[in-house]
Amino acid sequence: MKRDDYETMASKFDPVLPPLDDAPHFMADSVVLTCGADLTPQPVRWLWQHWLARGKLHILAGAPGQGKTTLALAMAATATIGGRWPDGSRCEQGNILIWSGEDDAADTLLPRLLASGAKKERCFFIDGARRDGEVVPFDPARDLVQLHAAIERIGGIQLLIVDPVVSAVTGDSHKNTEVRRALQPLVDLASACGCAVLGITHFSKGGQGTDPTQRVVGSVAFSAVARIVMVAAKVKGEEDGKDARVLARSKSNIGPDDGGFEYHLMQSEPIPGIQASRVAWGKAVEGSARELLTDPDEADGDGGTSARDAAQEFLTQLLSDGPTPTKTVQAEAKEAGISWATVRRASDALGVKKRKSEGGWYWSIPNLLIQVAQLAQPSNDEQVEQVDEQLAQNTEVL
Repeated sequence: MKRDDYETMASKFDPVLPPLDDAPHFMADSVVLTCGADLTPQPVRWLWQHWLARGKLHILAGAPGQGKTTLALAMAATATIGGRWPDGSRCEQGNILIWSGEDDAADTLLPRLLASGAKKERCFFIDGARRDGEVVPFDPARDLVQLHAAIERIGGIQLLIVDPVVSAVTGDSHKNTEVRRALQPLVDLASACGCAVLGITHFSKGGQGTDPTQRVVGSVAFSAVARIVMVAAKVKGEEDGKDARVLARSKSNIGPDDGGFEYHLMQSEPIPGIQASRVAWGKAVEGSARELLTDPDEADGDGGTSARDAAQEFLTQLLSDGPTPTKTVQAEAKEAGISWATVRRASDALGVKKRKSEGGWYWSIPNLLIQVAQLAQPSNDEQVEQVDEQLAQNTEVL
């Protein structure tokens, strides 16, 4: 407000209004400050403990084909029925809202929700926005205020899914400043509504072996603005060698940033004649997202042995005394600083046998392979001849 306008208002309507310099902060441009003494510390409010926080933005990323949308819908379904999360904890029942720019609500999203057990009366979908009497595509740059009003009318929204989250960015999704500016309304919406917001995105091509958080496509602002980043990927099964999928925490500013859960994608028929995919949760897994999801077959960067070579040497020594419990292998690998994903790949390369007995799973390695591996270190002409001789002798015996 200009000084002349303020003084005119003061003289006409209220002769006791304070001078402009003493007027409340909203009367002139200023910086709004809050003293710590006026704040009451509040705990983080969780929808799913350490995974989905109320009033916060989250990112779920992964390569194509990993079922990211199906994972998000499984979480949404859990919220609609007040079901149990993969860790066994109970979710408070409520409504969910989905904004999808890729999948149709009627033939894809709702069937998947129903396959996961969702209550359809608690599922809502953003179809568009109404402007000047016409329905037009939803535009986050213009319609988040109206969306907030809609959420207030529905009431009880626990989770908002944005698929893909890049659709909330009207500018260049690779520019840090533009992404931060575009995501801030979503952050504000989450805070105002008290719901968890989950944005879905992809991994960039390449980058295997790096921190999965750094592989989120687009600007680093997507991961920076989100309070929790989850990643999904296919990995080698621990015991049977079959491929499995893992949902892991890659980053968290408000809780643990490691650990995860195995999951499988299954087809079901929630309604006669309607096929849909759903998630079947598996066991909890330990380790960082990089350990759980990365491709370990990479050199250490200075021309030395690869991580898998080091793990092969570790397994050769550990299993030389005979069958060893899987738990012992895991503990020794952790102590040695070798990721479990690397150990699994090394075990495949060595032909490690994995068998289940009454006491659990055990790992073992054929004696011939142990002898060959031991003779082959270090690699010089004399020891190469020893390896060849040993192989020849064993071949004659066989």
